[in-house]
Amino acid sequence: MGQMDRRDFGRVLAAGVAGALAAPSAEAVAPVGPGGGLTEVAGIKVGHFTDSRRPTGCTVVLTEEGAVCGVDVRGGAPGTRETDLLAPVSMVPTVHALVLSGGSAFGLDSATGVMRYLEERRIGFEVGVGRVPIVPAAILFDLGLGDWTVRPDAAAGQAAARAASAGPVAEGNVGAGAGATVGKLFGPERAMKSGLGTAAVKLPGGVVVAALVAVNAWGDVSDPWTGALVAGARDADGRRLHGTIRALLEGYGPGRGATEGQNTTIGVVATNVSLTKAQATKVAQMAHDGLARTVQPAHTPWDGDTLFAVSTGAIRMATPDLVVGIVAAEAVARAVLRAVQLAKGLPGLPAAADLAPSRGSG
Repeated sequence: MGQMDRRDFGRVLAAGVAGALAAPSAEAVAPVGPGGGLTEVAGIKVGHFTDSRRPTGCTVVLTEEGAVCGVDVRGGAPGTRETDLLAPVSMVPTVHALVLSGGSAFGLDSATGVMRYLEERRIGFEVGVGRVPIVPAAILFDLGLGDWTVRPDAAAGQAAARAASAGPVAEGNVGAGAGATVGKLFGPERAMKSGLGTAAVKLPGGVVVAALVAVNAWGDVSDPWTGALVAGARDADGRRLHGTIRALLEGYGPGRGATEGQNTTIGVVATNVSLTKAQATKVAQMAHDGLARTVQPAHTPWDGDTLFAVSTGAIRMATPDLVVGIVAAEAVARAVLRAVQLAKGLPGLPAAADLAPSRGSG
């Protein structure tokens, strides 16, 4: 196990973080290469199930050797499973998988399929008579696209787990991001297609912090490095971005078409730095800064924004939650941008690549 003392910690802050957190280049939004994104963290596998019948699906993050995990849930409309186990005072020390799913509360059933997959391989928390896989989950609402009775179930979760690998992570209209949308102030007819994105940040000494996010926000997504709106609420003609904050400042009030409760951004942050459950919880809290920088507004009463933070524990360092939390926010911000930049539009629901560019945050 690696060890990073306080002098190394200071060098990381001085020499590594500044460079790692510089504004991403144009190449940063190109499809990730082998092992890119969340799977840059050794011991992490990612798999998707994308339903061919309508835009929905689920994404599974496998930590089969067990990983310390924390969670932070914000916004007024969350849908989660097994998050109480992640409290620092709870007994279970590690998780074996995490599930992000579409399908609203119905999608939580996909975690059952992941449990079956792990049970078949005798992976789980030892309880004497057997092993119980620990699989927390979070969902987003995508039932408004197509036949709402089609949603991820246990079979979908099992299929995503079987597809999981440590290789390239597919992004865009896949898995939990298949039915994701953003910019819903004016209703679904002026919203935009979003998706799922992932990004990794590497620091000196082998430290890796990565994020994977399915972006289904009520608000818009902007680039914090340029101030440009990337995707969100469109003008009445549908050709340009109007901006949720701008509309609210102009006096527009959300009406019945504003998709109350039909939103939520969910994600996973992973690192190879050793964290306790309390430290992982703090990292999950700090990682939400990445949502606040990119999603405008974030954490609304109509979103159930949830971020998990997992640690594989390969590297030890002084005050790890400080460094990892700072970098996690940046990884989340990059992953959010990738989610909208790599999404592909659907009929009547354009993606960022389909619209004229917009400057300013509205």
